[in-house]
Amino acid sequence: MQKTSFPKPGAQAPLPVLLAVVGSLLSLLVAHAGKASETAGGKTYFPPPESQGGWRTLPSPGDVRRLAGMDPVKLDDLAAWLRRSDNRNFAAVVIRHGYIALEVERANSARTDSRRVASVSKAVCATVLAIASQQSQQGQTPVRMTFDDPAFRFIPWAQPLSDPRKAQITVKQLLNHTSGICPEATGAPNDGTWDYILGHSGDERTAKLAFDPGTGCGYSTMALAHAALVCETVTGKPYDQFAIEALFKPLGIEHWWFQYYDGGNRYGRHPSHGLGMPARDLARIAYCMLHEGRWQDRQVIPRWFVEQTAAPTSHVTSPEMRWGLNPQVFSHGWELPARHWPKSGRDGSGIPKDAREKPGSGGQLIAFVPSLDLVITRQTGSSGDWQFEEFLRRACAAVVVPEPGFPKP
Repeated sequence: MQKTSFPKPGAQAPLPVLLAVVGSLLSLLVAHAGKASETAGGKTYFPPPESQGGWRTLPSPGDVRRLAGMDPVKLDDLAAWLRRSDNRNFAAVVIRHGYIALEVERANSARTDSRRVASVSKAVCATVLAIASQQSQQGQTPVRMTFDDPAFRFIPWAQPLSDPRKAQITVKQLLNHTSGICPEATGAPNDGTWDYILGHSGDERTAKLAFDPGTGCGYSTMALAHAALVCETVTGKPYDQFAIEALFKPLGIEHWWFQYYDGGNRYGRHPSHGLGMPARDLARIAYCMLHEGRWQDRQVIPRWFVEQTAAPTSHVTSPEMRWGLNPQVFSHGWELPARHWPKSGRDGSGIPKDAREKPGSGGQLIAFVPSLDLVITRQTGSSGDWQFEEFLRRACAAVVVPEPGFPKP
């Protein structure tokens, strides 16, 4: 960015310098205008359901810069990058100051396509479980639960425990991948019947913990399946029903799909944490987190949960078992992308420290950055590797920064 020179007091400023000064002042006003528009009238903007108009959009590049505070040229580059990043069908959105600044679709609808979002559902499950915990502590559910409680106290279907160490696992450890429950590094299939998930099928990979709870880090999809059962016991409702009532409907989410596992007469049929959801509806969850858990005049997600997701929730330092990830990336179901180790193949450079995300196999992603008032999501319904942090990094880089010497909005 070219540096602007200001005239000395009493000197007559040349026209080019005056124009540069005016341009700098306009840049500052533009940066403030978008944020002011979000809170016009003293009220923060929240989108109505998609059937009632949905997220507000911007008709021109000038409006993108003026109201969303993003660089239209960099967003065009981001759109091109999204299209060439893989060959999957997808829908992706970038939202700033409550405006959709960028929406890119390839055979998937950002409004209605609710195919599987893979591990993004882990962040959703943890968020739902936080709501259940908060309600339970207020006496609104049949059973009280905190994240520090032993998890298997709320999973009666798992008795007798296939490994006595399971009794030591806390609810928190189910969410931050330190429980020891069947890490993906074991190669065991993530899906199956409940007897398999709970360690009663004779498969040692699900029966025995990979390490003592809290002493290691092993990314575990099965641990989140357990979390869905915790939610059912605490609330007295199937996980999907509670998620819809406590999170989806308050946020105006209208399209979803849930995964179920069968368990015969002994275990029954229960929803797991797996789900599908369109990109625009996923963005509502991130936008609520961005606003400290509030939606309109209601505290939907507990504020303590939002605050705690901003930091690691374990003291484990040994690399995660499958990908060698920094265990300090993991929080309550969400992840802290700025903490990635370059040696793990995931690059957190250029991403603000307060960013939270949850990637999912196949290029699914949900993320929010409070310091930038930014939300991004991507939905494909597929599986496989993708450059998750590159999407977030490019979106952050497209935020318009005021001229040097002027305060940030």
